[in-house]
Amino acid sequence: MGSEPQPDERTGARGAGLRGAGSNQERPYRTGSDLERRFPVALGLYLVLAVLVWFTMGEGKVLVMGRAVELRLVPLIVIGGLALRTVLARQAERIRRSGEEGGSGTPES
Repeated sequence: MGSEPQPDERTGARGAGLRGAGSNQERPYRTGSDLERRFPVALGLYLVLAVLVWFTMGEGKVLVMGRAVELRLVPLIVIGGLALRTVLARQAERIRRSGEEGGSGTPES
């Protein structure tokens, strides 16, 4: 009895989720305009985080694959990767929306 899987408390037995009758969470995804509005905020926050890393981390060096690399570059590379992922996600969403609006979504030559 204790080993039987229990339904998720958030989704319930039928997977209804937290979407009650009066809830406006009918779609699990954000709308395009919402993402467009959040994009500059996200990039700005990445920039603020990168500036904080630059000015607060020491100028020590760490060995990476046998080469000495400035310690502050490691988190900057991670933040840069997250910013790149954000940019690519925005572009992918634009492509998806244009495919939905344009029909087949395949370019004709």
